[in-house]
Amino acid sequence: MGSDPASTKKEQARPWRLLLWSLGAALFCWAAQLGLPLEVYLRVLRITTHQSNASGDIVFVGIDDKSLSAVGVWPWPRRVQARLIDQATKAGASSIHLDIIYDSPSNPSDDRIFADALKKSSRVVLADRHMLGTSGNLKQPETRPLSEFRKHARTASISSVYDFGGIIWNSTLTGAIDGREVPTFAASLAQRFNEPNRQFWIDYSISPETIPYLSAADLIAGKFKPGALAGKQLIIGLNADQLGDQFWIPGSGRMAGANVQILGAETLKRGTPISLGTAPGMILALLATLAALFAKRPRSIAPLALTAALLVLLLGPLALERFYISADIVPGLLMLTIVSSRLAFLRWKRRGRVHEQTGLPNFAVLRSSGKIDRALVLAKIHNHAEITSALTEAEQQDAYRQVVARLSAGARNDLHQGDDGTFAWTLPNGAPIGNHLEALHSIFRSPVQVAGRQIDIAVTFGVELGVSRTLPNRIGSAVLAADEAWAEGLRWKLHDPARQEEVNWRVSLLGELDQAIDQGEVWLAYQPQFDIKQGKITGAEALARWTHPTKGPISPTEFVAAAEANGRIGKLTDFVLDRAISSGAAINRRGIEFQIAVNLSARLLADRDLLGRIETMLSAHGLPASRLTLELTETAALQDAESGLATLTAMRDLGIRIAIDDYGTGLSTLEYLKKIPASEIKIDQSFVKSMRVNRSDLIMVQSTIALAHSLDRSVVAEGVEDQQCLDDLRKMGCDIAQGFAIGRPMGVRELVQRLQIRSTRRAA
Repeated sequence: MGSDPASTKKEQARPWRLLLWSLGAALFCWAAQLGLPLEVYLRVLRITTHQSNASGDIVFVGIDDKSLSAVGVWPWPRRVQARLIDQATKAGASSIHLDIIYDSPSNPSDDRIFADALKKSSRVVLADRHMLGTSGNLKQPETRPLSEFRKHARTASISSVYDFGGIIWNSTLTGAIDGREVPTFAASLAQRFNEPNRQFWIDYSISPETIPYLSAADLIAGKFKPGALAGKQLIIGLNADQLGDQFWIPGSGRMAGANVQILGAETLKRGTPISLGTAPGMILALLATLAALFAKRPRSIAPLALTAALLVLLLGPLALERFYISADIVPGLLMLTIVSSRLAFLRWKRRGRVHEQTGLPNFAVLRSSGKIDRALVLAKIHNHAEITSALTEAEQQDAYRQVVARLSAGARNDLHQGDDGTFAWTLPNGAPIGNHLEALHSIFRSPVQVAGRQIDIAVTFGVELGVSRTLPNRIGSAVLAADEAWAEGLRWKLHDPARQEEVNWRVSLLGELDQAIDQGEVWLAYQPQFDIKQGKITGAEALARWTHPTKGPISPTEFVAAAEANGRIGKLTDFVLDRAISSGAAINRRGIEFQIAVNLSARLLADRDLLGRIETMLSAHGLPASRLTLELTETAALQDAESGLATLTAMRDLGIRIAIDDYGTGLSTLEYLKKIPASEIKIDQSFVKSMRVNRSDLIMVQSTIALAHSLDRSVVAEGVEDQQCLDDLRKMGCDIAQGFAIGRPMGVRELVQRLQIRSTRRAA
């Protein structure tokens, strides 16, 4: 189970595989432009965080709905469009950019008027439309103004590349066409001429709502403030939904295409934006990935490096764009996401396979190892609960690191840790296990030092050699062997396979008990109780008995104790109560005043329906409540349990007699005499049997009888096995005797016959 070269090489190759996979995915995302939608979304988010106003130097004259209503449907006669040029020139506009294509003639008269207006103005720029290269650069003209118009005006290109969402993110400065430099509308409006051609991204943080606007109808009619257009650059274009030429402007929605040209010009007025592309984000993500995967302490470095890179990628562009520098970040984000997700998954997976306290592989790893042809050794720290309750988390880690260091002397790199202070490892078959464990145990004689305190480690070892069994079974057997070693005062113990059948029986006992009750295998025996003063049997204690069809009689101490310890005593108690009350009622109907006693675990007092069920049984069988005695066992469960004491009080008020069972043992002491509303006290048989040979036990019996009588409670003595013991109890004033001298546990028929014989003798 130690590490092998193949698995080590596999572990070492995993970081490189993750690096290559994440890098390959990021490059593919970039090449196929798969991240473009997210890139657009992030850009729009950034745009909305730092918007600014336009310069106001460029005025948009829109052919809008108002203009169409005033002038008529589009296209207007060119004499009307000439009027736009004349009015703009007269108003003192420094340039007039017509965002309209004039590539075909209209009627000759209107064309001459329009050409004359161009000539008179000498400051008009007409729109070209060019074919674009793959990178957005201008190629040969697609549509050009008529030559008669070009003679009197400059031209500029309005061609742009838009993405899947109809957004024009980038524009160009100029393009060389037929040896002639042609600017774009944005460059012309910004008066950026004779510059090397390059692309630039449009700054959409400039709000288009702040661009000065004038309706074409108002320009024609002269309805604008004098001097409002003086020295301004005008762009005349379509601005009605029905006319088209609409584009999506990030942060503002769908607007006229002329706004894109104006925002491009406003951008160039502030500077020339630089796009760094994908490279910076990819390099940052690559460096963070290398740090996360190959640092000396990757567990502590990885979250820091990846988180820092993620924040830089998300927030960095926000700062850079204020300086007109942009970068694409989605491929880098993808790489970081893949690496972070994979490392998080591995941490989660490792957390389910590694003990957080020490970093050792846990028992889940050991159980999944299949069958191992080696001896399994398990160390159990029996004061684990005390250590964890007394020490802080940091101190616990310190203590268990020292424990691991000691165990590692024998376990080397094969050590696994459980959650309950257990550690397991394997040894080769035939190894001197006894010497190995004796040496380890001697190391633990010295306490560990934690925060200036000495902490003793109570440890025993269990060994399991059944190599043919599954590991979960072997681990359980090794734990059992370690527990038995502790109980027997040994340092270590070898699991005995011969006892496996007994262990299997104990595991299935409780499941079979419920079935045994239903199938009639459980029955009641009654041990008579003798009234010493009256000299007759006046009651009996009901005792559960189980006759198994194959195993024969099962000891009550085995199945009753197991049912109590595992919270399964309820069904058995209900069964005993019902049968005992039925038998007691039958005896009382014969004219014999008879008390029936049933053991009741104090744990059941928390059951709110218990008293109701007992009342139902008493009513159904016709037994007066005063003829039922409930002997309270497991009184430790009553500690600080106010609800349980309230239930006992309600039982007493109903007329049921309450007895404290096994008085003098455990927690059934004087404190409980004050708390519990008992009618009688049962002295444990261990004191009664030995009171003639042990003066302390004699004093215990005498003082208990005196104390009970002073509290107006009767006393039942268990374990009365001969006449001499009965005579001694009579002298002490004991009320009731129970034991073999009175009668052994018997069936109900035998009990009834005995009562009838006694009754007949008295009658005679």
